[in-house]
Amino acid sequence: MAKTVTIRVDDDVYTMFKLAADGQKRTMSNFIEYAALAYLANDMYVGEPEMDDILKNASGLRAGLSDAAHGKYTIRG
Repeated sequence: MAKTVTIRVDDDVYTMFKLAADGQKRTMSNFIEYAALAYLANDMYVGEPEMDDILKNASGLRAGLSDAAHGKYTIRG
């Protein structure tokens, strides 16, 4: 069942949403839903090729974390 969510945005953000929605011939509500889902699908999750690379390097990553935990490296932020 669909839910209603109320958000508060600045005028500039509203204008950006409105222009983007109009450009895609969507309602603003539909555009915000579409944009949020696209963000979650594209930026919050890794694809299979990227995950394969991560898993290939997992032992090296674990070793590096262990070395850092044992003071073999200085981490600077």
